[in-house]
Amino acid sequence: MVMEIKFWGVRGSFPVWGKQFSRYGGHTCCASLLSSSGGKLIIDAGSGLKNLGEEMMKEPAVLAEPLYLFLTHFHLDHLLGLPFFAPLYSARTKIIFYSSRSNPQAREYLSRLMGPPFFPVSLAETPSQKEFRQIEPGQDVEVGDFRVSALALNHPQGSLAFRVEEDREGGGESSIVWATDTEHPADMQQDPLVGFVQKADLLIYDAMFTPEDYPCYQGWGHSTWLYGTKLAREAQVRKLILAHLNPDYGDRRIAEMEKRARGEFPSTRAARDSLVIKV
Repeated sequence: MVMEIKFWGVRGSFPVWGKQFSRYGGHTCCASLLSSSGGKLIIDAGSGLKNLGEEMMKEPAVLAEPLYLFLTHFHLDHLLGLPFFAPLYSARTKIIFYSSRSNPQAREYLSRLMGPPFFPVSLAETPSQKEFRQIEPGQDVEVGDFRVSALALNHPQGSLAFRVEEDREGGGESSIVWATDTEHPADMQQDPLVGFVQKADLLIYDAMFTPEDYPCYQGWGHSTWLYGTKLAREAQVRKLILAHLNPDYGDRRIAEMEKRARGEFPSTRAARDSLVIKV
């Protein structure tokens, strides 16, 4: 068995739908990781979390174990799915939230999202058990079979990258880095991500803008596919996944972006809803 990741949402900013988005999908950021022994971990609660929750409800054994949900930050596109996450409404479920915020602050933020006048059911009224834990940059936490470390990213109000590792049988480790919502520096030598993603099996990187579009959005806290390829090469990453895709880019534009990125770093592909990758 190996560690695997499944993408439930790959867009940034807001969900999209229509024929022009059918190949890569339209849900906002959410992924589930499965350890070699079956342990689960969730990253981000974008609109794709709804579909993940529906799948989980079909597996009672999954709900018997705590669900670990790591939030990169609290911008709306990374939380849209939480009010519609079916396990949240199950008394059998215990959800352990990890974020950069302290217990009372994280609980307050999510309670604002779920409650009057924005939502008919408050977070406190949902039957599931909830626990809020803080993970700070530079800190490692053990979550079942996983080790998770965090790095602060350059994004308005802050965001975290997560490096998730699992020991392999016979030695070594599998590693996945989730680094969406980050704006690259002018000088790569000043980028702490270079060390953080070093020799990762899989780097999932913010490819919100093309290099041509980026100058119009400098300061928005997002990056480009081109910088992602340079980072992957510099850090000796095995595979690069372009994620946090621009909701204004349809399938044709993303396919072209993917093609250009492979010209710079051959082991590159664009993320899409329902994509599963084993590492």
